Amino acid sequence: MKRKHFSLFAMLLIATGLLSTSCTQESIVRIHKNQTEISFSWWGNDARNEYTLKAIKEFERLHPDIKVVCHYSEWTGYQSRSNVQMASNTEADVMQINYAWINQYSPDGKGFYDINDLSEYIDLSNFEESELSYGMKDGSLNAIPIALNTQTVYINKDIYSQYGLEIPKTWNDIIEAGKKMQGKNYPIAMTQKSSWFFATSYVEQLTGKKLMDQDGNITFSPVEFQEMIDFYCKLIENDVMEQVEYFDRLKLETGEYAGVLAWLSDATSYCGSAIKNGYDVQACDYTTFDRQELSGWYAKPATMYAISKNTDTPKEAAMLLDYLLNSDEMASYQGIEKGIPLSKSARDYLNKNHMLSGLQYEAFIKMNQFSDSLEVISPYFEDENYIDMYTAACNDVLYQKATLEESAQTLYNNLKNKK
Repeated sequence: MKRKHFSLFAMLLIATGLLSTSCTQESIVRIHKNQTEISFSWWGNDARNEYTLKAIKEFERLHPDIKVVCHYSEWTGYQSRSNVQMASNTEADVMQINYAWINQYSPDGKGFYDINDLSEYIDLSNFEESELSYGMKDGSLNAIPIALNTQTVYINKDIYSQYGLEIPKTWNDIIEAGKKMQGKNYPIAMTQKSSWFFATSYVEQLTGKKLMDQDGNITFSPVEFQEMIDFYCKLIENDVMEQVEYFDRLKLETGEYAGVLAWLSDATSYCGSAIKNGYDVQACDYTTFDRQELSGWYAKPATMYAISKNTDTPKEAAMLLDYLLNSDEMASYQGIEKGIPLSKSARDYLNKNHMLSGLQYEAFIKMNQFSDSLEVISPYFEDENYIDMYTAACNDVLYQKATLEESAQTLYNNLKNKK
């Protein structure tokens, strides 16, 4: 956005009362300061919009020479509008982006402003190099992650204890829990996407091969896809979980689901009601074999902030970005709603004010304990088409529409053709 200057004509209008008669002395002083206007866009629900708008008002109070124009909506509208804006170079100066957008909009690292060039205004020392690496593209820091996310196993210890079971650590523990509960309760539950992650973790650990590389190229063969499909079918046949189509998070409240696989950031939304009902729900170690070459578990940015390559106001945009990531004010408004912040200063504020607690924070601590073994997810890994193809292949076997070998070969062909 370009710096906005008020003309002599406008000043005359103010003097004669032809502009807004509600102008206060404070607003006239701000006009004389030649405010710089920048834009900021994000997506979220009503609660997120409300606290973000409050935080922006506080930023403007701290920086009276900067005016922030806000654009926000729910995810679907935000994504479709951003596609148009990025194509037409009309995007906001500062924007919340999805991790996959770096590859989508900046394949050569030049699609966003290089934040390294703005380090005078953004305190990058609050972040580890490994954290900033998520936003790096061809040597350019395209974006900074707000928080990290990973699929996490949450277990209702009380339900497991009713069956004389310890919290599961291995894949065999999960299978045996299903045999013990016999469908009266389910040891674990998951959505369609989570089942894709779960089966991938299992087979990557089993074979020492990755499903895909960072560029989204499929590296599994039909044999590995047989293992993935067979694993899902075993979970269903042994009453470990319901089919993903029947997943109902309300069953977590009553303990019918004795566990769930869900994002770290979804800990409270999935398990909060069970905890309120008195159940002891814990964030657990990532499921493993006793030994394996790959961890099979992945982390990704929950969401990120970037600066437009087209901005006319990089300094002011950087000041806003630093405020959003590192300031006490933003930390107080946002809390852990977007996940546990990676910024050390933001976390220090939350810790000092006793705002770091609960199941989501426990899951964050667990993620940090295993950070050395967590893989960096490919931006292509969460392609909904891939996940739909996998679920369809599993159902073909469950409903005897195809053999395991036929279904795996079809899945392999479809995934290869999709890429």
